[in-house]
Amino acid sequence: MTAAAVRVLIVDDQILLRQGLRKLLEVEEGVRIVGDARDGVAALDFLDGACEGALPDVALVDARMPRMDGVALIERMAAQYPGVAAVVLTTFDDDDYIFGGMRAGAKGYLLKDTPPDELVAAIRRAARGETVLGGAAAERIVGALLAGPADSGAGEAADSGGGAEPTPGSPAEAGLSERELEVARLVGTGAANREIARGLFITEGTAKNHVTSILRKLGLRDRTQLAVWVNRRPRD
Repeated sequence: MTAAAVRVLIVDDQILLRQGLRKLLEVEEGVRIVGDARDGVAALDFLDGACEGALPDVALVDARMPRMDGVALIERMAAQYPGVAAVVLTTFDDDDYIFGGMRAGAKGYLLKDTPPDELVAAIRRAARGETVLGGAAAERIVGALLAGPADSGAGEAADSGGGAEPTPGSPAEAGLSERELEVARLVGTGAANREIARGLFITEGTAKNHVTSILRKLGLRDRTQLAVWVNRRPRD
């Protein structure tokens, strides 16, 4: 049986960007554009008018928009439409938007120069409930976690997911194989499964299986916690 297509809502104040993303994603198998909106207010109007079965699985949200920006929209969506995974897609990589968006409930943060294949992969991962972070966002969040909670609001934003921070230990103690350690190091740089697969000459499915195994062995929740674990480890 063919899996249901991932339903996507595009929210951006630039009409050319909305139209370009629509054309880019409409040709992708397993992705269906259900609508677009020029700002947060219009996006909420769309969601309010959609029947439950027609709600998007993923909303691609620009950070800076008139009337209601991306952070405010994501906060409203998290409260009213928790089943819609919001992914920030923007040109801005400053801390206010990165940490504000993640604290508001975003499932990911990507820049608009993300390659199309990585964007499509991120949409599918977000629809499955995974966190998707571009390299710049991953570095900022990991840096804030390493700096600790004293580092103003950034630490609070990074800690918003709850749960204990991962404690570094030796790979041998965690039961990681050499291959799993290689995969973990790449996750620590913000690499997606496709990038890991290319770098290690393995399939994307194998890379995903390694990440799942690593998270299980280390008792971690997601890739962000794994990135923290990697960056807190003593260097080999």
